[in-house]
Amino acid sequence: MPELIWLMPALPFAGSLLLLFARRFPPALAAGIGVGAVGLSMCAAAASCAFFLFSPPAGGSLGVTLWSWIDVGGFAPRVAFRLDALSLTMVLVVTVVGFLIHLYSAGFMEREEGFSRFFAAMNLFIGSMLVLVLADDFLLLYLGWEGVGLCSYLLIGFWYGKPENGRAARKAFIVTRVGDAALAIGLFLIATELGSLAMPEVFARAALVWPRGSGPALAAAALLLGGAIGKSVQLPLQTWLPDAMAGPTPVSALIHAATMVTAGVYLVARCNAIFSLAPAVQLALAVVGAATLIVGGVSAAFQRNIKRVLAYSTMSQIGYMFLALGVGSWAGAVFHLVTHALFKSLLFLAAGAVILALHHEEDMRRMGGLARRMPLAFWTFMAGALALCAIPVPPTIAGFASKEAILAQAWSSAQGGALLWGIGVTGAFLTSLYTFRMIALVFLGPSGPQPEKRTGAAMAIPLAVLSAACLAAGLLGFPKVFGGRPVLLDFLGSALPSGISTEADTRTEMVLEAAATAVSVAGAIAGWLLGMRGRRISGTEQPPAVLAGARAFFAGGWGFDRVYETLIVRPFAWLARVNKSDAADLLPRGIGGMSMRLSGFLRRSQNGRVRWYAASIAVGSLIVIALAVLL
Repeated sequence: MPELIWLMPALPFAGSLLLLFARRFPPALAAGIGVGAVGLSMCAAAASCAFFLFSPPAGGSLGVTLWSWIDVGGFAPRVAFRLDALSLTMVLVVTVVGFLIHLYSAGFMEREEGFSRFFAAMNLFIGSMLVLVLADDFLLLYLGWEGVGLCSYLLIGFWYGKPENGRAARKAFIVTRVGDAALAIGLFLIATELGSLAMPEVFARAALVWPRGSGPALAAAALLLGGAIGKSVQLPLQTWLPDAMAGPTPVSALIHAATMVTAGVYLVARCNAIFSLAPAVQLALAVVGAATLIVGGVSAAFQRNIKRVLAYSTMSQIGYMFLALGVGSWAGAVFHLVTHALFKSLLFLAAGAVILALHHEEDMRRMGGLARRMPLAFWTFMAGALALCAIPVPPTIAGFASKEAILAQAWSSAQGGALLWGIGVTGAFLTSLYTFRMIALVFLGPSGPQPEKRTGAAMAIPLAVLSAACLAAGLLGFPKVFGGRPVLLDFLGSALPSGISTEADTRTEMVLEAAATAVSVAGAIAGWLLGMRGRRISGTEQPPAVLAGARAFFAGGWGFDRVYETLIVRPFAWLARVNKSDAADLLPRGIGGMSMRLSGFLRRSQNGRVRWYAASIAVGSLIVIALAVLL
């Protein structure tokens, strides 16, 4: 069992190294190595799950220490992995979804240059993510954290021949560095205050040393939240995600739906002991999530690019997870993380099948009528869409089950209330609206361009499996009022606190769930009507100036990019131009210049004249004798 834990990240790393140093492999062999490495890691995760379920370890977790990095003054960070209910859940998500996306990529990327390079970066990303979720020490977690950031840069800019792709990759790398810097400072604070970075010791000492609401607890939680916001595209560090759609569609499915953007959710859930000591930061967590889910939902409703709709949708759904964490629904947030990984990766992959069949066309206005000509893509997209919209139509109940768990906790929790529940329901309406608008534009209405590529087996199998997974994931936590059992929530209870302060009675819960479902259905109808109406409007018809301005504002992400460009990027560029000679170098340059002048002066004394040398020696001797006599 301990060997299986370290094998899970080791196998993708080995595949990445092999592909990186043997880049002349034929495409079939490169795909076999890339897919096979993640497949073996998935098998190790499945075996670990079986051992964990049928032979539960003492204390609910199992750890393995490989070696110590350093040991100085009692500070000894370790390369150690720990498997508990939370990390096991994350490992299964990463490996299962990652394997299906790798398999899909073998068909999607088969004609692209840099095939081996693509799978090398994908394997490296999977390995880094597994290090992140398995780490038992914050320093090792930070290594995985930075690893996924590096891989995100490499994969977003995979088609680096286009300048806009390079800009998108740099933007993602720089914006997430802001959050990474906050996380690094938070780890410095934790190490200084608590004397360790080993997670069990940190959480135990924090509860003993830091009173609830104390300054160090608030500072540590706020810095950890800053790191989570950057990786998980929450306000105000969300601007990188829509542009990150410049990467290949499988990259969008892997990094921006199933894994990297959920790293912040995992971090906060893992550090629940620290956030519980900082109620003000936990409230900020809920507020950030609530604001993000609205901003993302509204922005998605105004997009024309199918991948950007899904990007803003991801931002909005991660907002639900942050809302859940903020009201103390730790397990509910992880449950939605699991279901979101399934249905959002399904949506991205189905959209990728459409994009590939239409010669990489992504503008929804140039699509239409594809339900009849691409039935597999349509029905799998519908499965993911219904799950995303939380409409309880079997077999797509995954999103309904997880979102209802969050809304129920937002209503009944001591940290929640009617306001947060109302924001969550408003987000549900927006989700259905932009999703069914997208369906109407892409799959319904008059026929658009004729698709010229059939979906091969390598792409079709992941679509079918993910569609079926939406049913299985929903059964892991279907609401009790409908006869379900919170299987996953109970399982996570060994690693996460329940967070339940009060529970609504059965009648109230049924009313709340019926209201949320009705709102989701209303949003779906509105989105369908909006999409069909958009089909009838002539492309040359100009909307009123006010409406055009509002559309540009919301489609552009509420102007955040323009604000950052004005307040940060341009002033920094101006300072760089003004300070191109670097004022900080004035002192060392001055010392260097003075040394050069003095050396030039002394160089004149080397003139080759013997009399000059003799006189210099005599004068020097007299000075030395005089100093000796006087002093």
